[in-house]
Amino acid sequence: MNWIFLAVAIVAEVIATSALKASEGFTRTLPSVLVVVGYGIAFYMLSLTLRSIPMGVVYAIWSGAGIVLITLVGYFMFRQRLDLPALVGIGLIVAGVLVMQLFSKSTSH
Repeated sequence: MNWIFLAVAIVAEVIATSALKASEGFTRTLPSVLVVVGYGIAFYMLSLTLRSIPMGVVYAIWSGAGIVLITLVGYFMFRQRLDLPALVGIGLIVAGVLVMQLFSKSTSH
C-alpha cells in the first residue's frame, strides 16, 4: 500500500507543478486551485509513505519520477525542449533510482 501512496503523491505533485506553470503566477483561478489541492494531496500521501519506507529512498523515487514525468509534461503540454546534457542528467537520476530499487537492501519491496 505504501508504494501506492507514493505513486499517488508523485502524480499529485506532477499535476500541481504543471498547474503552477499554467497558473501564470497565480493569476488564473482553476490552475491556482489545482496547485494548492495537488500539493496538499502530494504531501499528505508522501507523509503516509514515510511511515514504512526510509526517507532517503522515498525522496529519491519521488524526485526522480517527478523529474521524468514533469519533463514529459513540459515537452508535450508546454512544448519545452531539452538539450542532450539535460537528457543525460535526467537519465543519470533515473539510473540512480533504479540502482537503489534493484540493489539496495534499504528499500522495502
